[in-house]
Amino acid sequence: MPAKPGFPLRVFYDGSCSVCATEVERYGRMDRAGRLILVDISAPDFDPGPLGISLAELMYQMHAIDRAGTVYRGVEAFWAIWQAFPASTILGMMGALITLPGVNAVARLCYKGFARIRKYLPKRNDTCAGGSCRIGKDKPG
Repeated sequence: MPAKPGFPLRVFYDGSCSVCATEVERYGRMDRAGRLILVDISAPDFDPGPLGISLAELMYQMHAIDRAGTVYRGVEAFWAIWQAFPASTILGMMGALITLPGVNAVARLCYKGFARIRKYLPKRNDTCAGGSCRIGKDKPG
């Protein structure tokens, strides 16, 4: 793993992906120290131009950029995010575990598989954007 990130860490995620958004937004709620800045790359006003990373690259895998401009991709991005949490928390422990050679190799393999199928996962729709879905709640009876 690269050097520990300098905070704040900008976390670029696909807010239209229900799995991605749920996980990243959970990190945001848990971040009481304000170390993470969540950036929804599916937002209509998002412009990847200043980053020097194409939208296709950002959509393919998780990216995080620290205050020094270091770019973390894929499993490294998750590792960087987990550094924002104390070592005594589950996310802090995951940040330590992911650095172990066997665990890291498995995580990279699993993430590569996830990145390939992510486009087929359920998309978030506008009725769910507030965090609670109304699917099926309008049915009579």
